[in-house]
Amino acid sequence: MAVLEVLTYPNPLLKKVSAPILELGNAELQLVSDLVETLHSFPGCVGIAAPQTGALHRIIVVDASRNRKPVDNHGLQVMINPVMEWQEGEEIAREGCLSLPDFTANVKRASRIRCRAMNPEGGEILFETSGFEARVILHENDHLDGLLFLDRVSSLKTDVFRRKRYAVPEEQTAK
Repeated sequence: MAVLEVLTYPNPLLKKVSAPILELGNAELQLVSDLVETLHSFPGCVGIAAPQTGALHRIIVVDASRNRKPVDNHGLQVMINPVMEWQEGEEIAREGCLSLPDFTANVKRASRIRCRAMNPEGGEILFETSGFEARVILHENDHLDGLLFLDRVSSLKTDVFRRKRYAVPEEQTAK
């Protein structure tokens, strides 16, 4: 396993649509392992998508249990080719992103979703979730379609805020 470099805006790969995984081979499984390792290398990080590391594949890793406030969640979820079967409700909440480390923003998203995806063993997962975990999944799923949270804010002037940078893992600062 390896900690992958996380691309930051305005890297053009962040705006590309990712290709679905048609076959789970060693390269795809290695990418899954590396994404999990990368997520865990950032304190407090709750999600990462393959395109954020330059791999234009439809893979996201989410772990809402890493949120500093306890929330209902499904723990670590690796989702390959995720599809949002339905979304309902809406709420506005603050979001951040490893690929936009200097900013947070108020973003409107569905408050409840049903997601279908493939797991790393090739089986199907289907679950419903709400609140923070739903927000994280929708945020990461946007990366697969070349969208950043800035694409979802109502006003760049009133809804985007400067913030402290993410702590960068030592492996990336040594490069």
